[in-house]
Amino acid sequence: MANATTHSRNSAPALAGIEVPQPPLLARAQGWLLWVVLAALLVWSWGPAEMHKAGGLITDWRNMAEFGAAFLKPNFYEWQAYVSEMVETVQMAIWGTALAVFLGVPFAIVSSANVCPQWVVQPTRRLMDAFRAINEIIFALLFVVAVGLGPIAGVLALAVHNIGIVAKLFSEAVEAIDPRPVEGIRATGGTRLQEVIFGIIPQVMPLWSSFTLYRFETNVRSATVLGIVGAGGIGQSLYECIRSFQYAETAAIVIIVVLTVILIDIMSAVLRRALV
Repeated sequence: MANATTHSRNSAPALAGIEVPQPPLLARAQGWLLWVVLAALLVWSWGPAEMHKAGGLITDWRNMAEFGAAFLKPNFYEWQAYVSEMVETVQMAIWGTALAVFLGVPFAIVSSANVCPQWVVQPTRRLMDAFRAINEIIFALLFVVAVGLGPIAGVLALAVHNIGIVAKLFSEAVEAIDPRPVEGIRATGGTRLQEVIFGIIPQVMPLWSSFTLYRFETNVRSATVLGIVGAGGIGQSLYECIRSFQYAETAAIVIIVVLTVILIDIMSAVLRRALV
């Protein structure tokens, strides 16, 4: 025992003297360059973003308090109408999400660099970029002209915008799969479609399910404002109340929206745990 103790004491200085390998100078320089570029971007954006006015949050907080006091007494006199419109908003989000996933899956497969050649991937990705870049309200305005006022315009607006988002998220999951099951199917003479169905989709289905639930939560929030342009849901009532300075009614609508989103978030969390 004494010899073992003496040996461990003698070996400690030797271990302490081992030099830890340092990253190459080029790698360290790239890391510092990244931070310098980030700092430069923040400085460059300071003036145009009017960040110098952020001090108003401290100096003019009384103005915000006076304005916020008008929302402290919500008026739930028409709560049944508000709840009915909120249910319609959720229904819009359900259909918008379903259509986006149904149509987004093929675009996700085609957008994956490990599935399709670049001459197919790049144009598809640019199209999906356009879908993501255009806001739902712009799409809602277009569809209101095409199909008229009502929830269907909101559903289509949510669907088209979210096709781009779903394709992006789903394709990233596809590109991160283990290639060995796909190679095994290919080695046994499987077709490209069989590779996708049996080699890719089983691997990405848990992530796809999680992304779908997340997009549904987001679409419920997005659908609440589509009524501003006549695309159905609770957005129209919210817009009218704000425009007519009916802050008590506005507060009631906001509370209903928040409670709905909280309930959906809880249900989504339960579903995600069940799917994992």
